[in-house]
Amino acid sequence: MKKALLACVVAIAVAGGVRAGGDEGGDRDSRHFEFVPGTLVLARSVYVGTADLLVPGVTVLPPGCVAGNVQVPLIAGGTVSVAVTCSMPTNDASYPGVFFNSAADGHFGITSPIFLDNLTTDGHRLDSLAIPTDQIVTSFSSKSELSIHRSTDGRSLTFVGYHGGPGFPTAPNIFDVSNGNTPGLIDPTNAAVGQYYRSVAEVDAHGRVQVTDGNAYSGDNGRGAFKGGNGLYYMVGNDNSGNLSKKQVTTTVPGVELINSTGAELLYPGQAPPPVPPDINKIGDFEITQVTNPVTGKPYAADKAGKDNNYRGITIYNNTLYITKGSGGNGINTVYQVGAAGTLPTGDTATLAKVPITILPGFPATLASGVDSNGMPTPVSYPFGIWFANANTLYVCDEGDGNLVTPPVNGNVATPDAQAHAGIQKWVLTGGTWQLAYILNNGLNIGVPYSVPNYPSALNPATGGCRSITGRVRYDGAVDLFATTSTISPSGDQGADPNLLVRVTDLLDATTLPAGSGNHGWDDRIGVFRVIRAAKSGEVFRGVDFAPQDHDGPWE
Repeated sequence: MKKALLACVVAIAVAGGVRAGGDEGGDRDSRHFEFVPGTLVLARSVYVGTADLLVPGVTVLPPGCVAGNVQVPLIAGGTVSVAVTCSMPTNDASYPGVFFNSAADGHFGITSPIFLDNLTTDGHRLDSLAIPTDQIVTSFSSKSELSIHRSTDGRSLTFVGYHGGPGFPTAPNIFDVSNGNTPGLIDPTNAAVGQYYRSVAEVDAHGRVQVTDGNAYSGDNGRGAFKGGNGLYYMVGNDNSGNLSKKQVTTTVPGVELINSTGAELLYPGQAPPPVPPDINKIGDFEITQVTNPVTGKPYAADKAGKDNNYRGITIYNNTLYITKGSGGNGINTVYQVGAAGTLPTGDTATLAKVPITILPGFPATLASGVDSNGMPTPVSYPFGIWFANANTLYVCDEGDGNLVTPPVNGNVATPDAQAHAGIQKWVLTGGTWQLAYILNNGLNIGVPYSVPNYPSALNPATGGCRSITGRVRYDGAVDLFATTSTISPSGDQGADPNLLVRVTDLLDATTLPAGSGNHGWDDRIGVFRVIRAAKSGEVFRGVDFAPQDHDGPWE
């Protein structure tokens, strides 16, 4: 009966003139907003800046930056001097040229509003919820941000954004927030002096928003948050964009605080004020010294402290926390399990610090640097979002290496490695070890530039792989997968490129790449991606998941 009702609601919406990729669905009064059960929610942001926000060669970036040497307190006593440098923009703030400023300002980004679009599973927009910009915002070009996750009980969605600390406004068009400090953890070597919480927003089925502030991820960004069955928020992200050296991170007071305020984190909903060091609740700590170097037979040498915990993706399945690392030159890009199977980490700071983080058996264990201890190249993967179809089937979005090939080779701007390995990877658990069954990327057109209306053709993006992912298993054994794409382009920041929402159908029990027309619904050829929604110029798509609902019943 519920499925019939949903089909009726969707049919009425489509009959009323909503087209795939269009914006014809009106925004309902927020007092009466409700996500439609069984539909998708897409996290979207829109650039709202104007040219006059930046004056090339005049405006100081990051805002409030003061160049010079700062004295950083040492754990052993005394201080160490560290240089801080500022920059000036090369471009004004008109889109998309504004993002070429990232070459001059390594912290560059600009805050923007967040929208949660309620879509049918074919990409037709039913409605859109504008998240209040005085409560929380995102950073427009930060491609790793704004993944969304439906809670274990199915009743809400969560994501991470920015909420200003005392004296710092929460609003669009503020520069370099994503690399600024958090109010409770100030790195004096960080040129981005703004103070913004990395906050979790929880949105229920009626569009009501609750924001909980956190002090983790100072100097970088929180990527995702998942509300577990115990009612707690589990987060992933990265921190430390200041100027502390590898040695100084371990010998200075703010350096050690940063080490313990990154990676996987636990946050209590509604907690105020948020915890500050040393009571930020970091969960576990993975270091490459835990892994044996196959060349030497000895543990790998240590990286810069904290950077092995630069996590991007997160999910909870069967009450177990899983996370991914897929960027940065430190650590190992792979899929991890956090804690024991069937038990979500909880407890005080000391207890959480002891939680083990381990690579899932069978997943890659080579260094993210792409070279071994002899300087020989080794394979690197770039996992982001992950989704379990069942206990033995895991789909992993690989966003590709992001490298632009120029000039194009036969019209393709992606590397051969990205063309071969990016897309949705299907992993199957066999005998206690995860094995890569195959990679779904037919129809993604990896490396093939596409045009965007009202966007400079010289900057046309190409799909590089995928980032966020969700899915559903159907009664006939088919699996519908939905993902947002990563991009490759000559733009100043690929995170600002208009990207795509795509859909592909797989067969749950398949262990070799399936093909065929399927008979599983209209236009869902098995193993072939199709675009169900395309971002406009000045838009980006981030996370995707199924809509929350506030009553008991079967979940899609």
